[in-house]
Amino acid sequence: MSPLLILGIIVAYFCLLLAVSFITSKKGESTTAFFLANRESPWYVVAFGMIGTTLSGITFVSIPGMVEKSGFTYLQMVLGYALGYLVIGLVLLPLYYRLQLVSIYTYLEQRLGFWSYKTGSAFFLLSRTMSAALRLYLVAGVLQLAVFGPLGVPFAGTVGITIAFIWVYTFRGGMKTIIWTDTLQTLAMLLCLGICIWVVSEELNLSFTGMARAIVQSKYAQVWVWDAKAPNFLLKQLVAGAFITIAMTGLDQDMMQKNLSCRNLPEAQKNMFWFTVILLVVNLLFLILGALLYFYATQKGILLPSKGDDVFPELALRHFPAVAGLAFILGITAITYASADSALTSLTTAFCVDFLHFQHRPEAQRIRYKNWVHLGFSGLLMVVILLFRLYNDESIIATLFTLVGYTYGPLLGMYSFGLLTKRTVQDRFVPVIGVLSPVLTYVISANSQEWFWGYQFGFEVLLLNGLLMFLGLWLVSARKTA
Repeated sequence: MSPLLILGIIVAYFCLLLAVSFITSKKGESTTAFFLANRESPWYVVAFGMIGTTLSGITFVSIPGMVEKSGFTYLQMVLGYALGYLVIGLVLLPLYYRLQLVSIYTYLEQRLGFWSYKTGSAFFLLSRTMSAALRLYLVAGVLQLAVFGPLGVPFAGTVGITIAFIWVYTFRGGMKTIIWTDTLQTLAMLLCLGICIWVVSEELNLSFTGMARAIVQSKYAQVWVWDAKAPNFLLKQLVAGAFITIAMTGLDQDMMQKNLSCRNLPEAQKNMFWFTVILLVVNLLFLILGALLYFYATQKGILLPSKGDDVFPELALRHFPAVAGLAFILGITAITYASADSALTSLTTAFCVDFLHFQHRPEAQRIRYKNWVHLGFSGLLMVVILLFRLYNDESIIATLFTLVGYTYGPLLGMYSFGLLTKRTVQDRFVPVIGVLSPVLTYVISANSQEWFWGYQFGFEVLLLNGLLMFLGLWLVSARKTA
């Protein structure tokens, strides 16, 4: 495929997003529209658009790539996600709507105190900056391979162009624009996923029933793992999936900001329910695609990269028919933009509300500050992506979940303490506990094999981190007095 052809398609797609931005936003619109879309978003549009935000480009390449080693066992984690979304819909959303929050971390100030509030928001800023950068790092790598590298553009230039695209169509409309661009991008991603499955099944001469039969009869068909010592043991995956979802969605300003833009709580809960159903189906489709990729490589005698994250890009860009290769580029671009654009807006929101105290400023000053913060986080994302380029050598999805465990753990501990106890904390100690919690988690995880009879921590470092934070808060708290 010609790099110029691919670049032309990406530019045309970007122009479409820019058109949506101009249609959905108005010049000089208030910061309320930027942050929460005036709380007028249709729930079904939010539900559909959240699919792209949740999955990201990491899912697009990592989930198919892990089928060779893990089969369909990732579905155990996905079912755990569903349990987590149930908790979010029934516990956290009613809380956020009752308090009429813009930043969800305002709850921590009301429940625990000023320094708890700042600590929670700071951990979100750290977490979302790294996870958004990691997702953009992935799509920048693919675009570098397929488009900008052959044109002589260095990786830093590719990253700059990618982030500039996102900044241009989000800086004016914010959440009001993102609700609709994410819907468009989710649709583009699903169409591209469908095209890739169809093209590969045609290449393999498999009908729908033949495809299902081939997968069921293959070594990839394993879903359940009953060995309690295995890293992907069923119970372990369900629990990890549930708590990862509660932390990454329910305690995440990025994801909750979309839900809070719905008209009311019942609509937000409907959004969460249907989003969960669609997410289960889409993850299954990605696993099906993964099995087909390995069938294809075996039949064609293709030597695949050892790193699972490279399998789909390698086949799509170097071996598939042109239509599938173009679908891959468009799909991964759409799904990554869907997750990165809302991350940029939520980072802007959290910093403006939690650290610049927008509620005490006139609207003209809010708009000016919002624009500068939006630009500043765009630059920060670029720096972090370049650092990932220098130091990351793991599977991207494993890296993401590792980061989640260390940065969302304190948030999980603070919210759990606030919701499950009635104790008051000595708030000035919370930032110290917030730092000690991930440090102790790392020490315990690094020595777990020696200390705990060979046990190795995986994604459950999130639970350990949250538990240590909870215990730390308990130690500096006292029973509420009447």
